[in-house]
Amino acid sequence: MLTVDFSRFPLAAGDRVLDLGCGAGRHAFECYRRGAQVVAVDRNGEEIREVAKWFAAMKEAGEAPAGATATAMEGDALALPFPDDSFDVVIISEVMEHIHDDKGVLAEMVRVLKPGGRIAITVPRYGPEKICWALSDAYHEVEGGHIRIYKADELLGKMKAAGLKPYGTHHAHGLHSPYWWLKCAFGVDNDKALPVKAYHKLLVWDIMKKPLATRLAEQALNPLIGKSFVAYATKPHLPVGATQ
Repeated sequence: MLTVDFSRFPLAAGDRVLDLGCGAGRHAFECYRRGAQVVAVDRNGEEIREVAKWFAAMKEAGEAPAGATATAMEGDALALPFPDDSFDVVIISEVMEHIHDDKGVLAEMVRVLKPGGRIAITVPRYGPEKICWALSDAYHEVEGGHIRIYKADELLGKMKAAGLKPYGTHHAHGLHSPYWWLKCAFGVDNDKALPVKAYHKLLVWDIMKKPLATRLAEQALNPLIGKSFVAYATKPHLPVGATQ
């Protein structure tokens, strides 16, 4: 289940991609399939080891084209172990709401992104997320949980302040907001509640089968209750003669 829309966020074979806070690796895997040179970074060592296993399995199965590469490594989003201007593309999906120093993370991403490079940032959308917080303290008051809710203008403002030039936004996962509202209402750790179980089955069916009915429903729901806000931006080239 991808949050970044690659029809709005073009990726060329051979692009060097950083998936920062990659989690289980969903965007990193898609970039690898598209022929990129992918570096997946996360602070969670267990998840990184799983991502590395999946990269190896994908290579063995021939899922990635010739020339594509994939590396998984542990790392700190506030102190990335890469030189300036290292990547053509940076993706950070559902991560910044967890990090106290979000301006520091933005600065690091801009530092390692090449001039003219592209960045995709996704965060929980303000409205659906506020409902989750109102329904359940346990949803966000956990170690490593969400510490802020972004308004769209706030995130875009911080991106611009970091030197990025936003060029597009949209909302995603409209079908998923009701699921999380149910989870918060019945208990975030209670997967046995009948409404939660039933809705989860619907989401799994949607992800696996991609039926037209749910695709159309999600397209209609995304502008209204899409769970994620997605912003795309570029790092401008410096004017001739300018210095950083």
